[in-house]
Amino acid sequence: MHEHDHTTHTRHGAHHEEALKRLKTIEGHLRGIQRMLEEDAYCIDILRQIQAVQAALNKVSVQILGEHLNSCVITAVRGDDPQERERVLQEISDVFAAMTKV
Repeated sequence: MHEHDHTTHTRHGAHHEEALKRLKTIEGHLRGIQRMLEEDAYCIDILRQIQAVQAALNKVSVQILGEHLNSCVITAVRGDDPQERERVLQEISDVFAAMTKV
């Protein structure tokens, strides 16, 4: 976890509610995959379901990243604090680096 203060960041309201709905759907999907494993379902069918969950998580990630770019990052880039600009841009760089790792 990062040490910086998140209270200065914009609240996203409806956007976060949409992400939460999607995550709850994904959670149900994961439970279905667990049942498939318990019931010894066909491996390829399990893998296809895992891929569907990964794709759904990627959509949520893209949605949240877009919100972050349009709120926190724009605020920091337009602000007068060069250290805050650097910190926010480094965070984005770190997230992209982590997303490309397997």
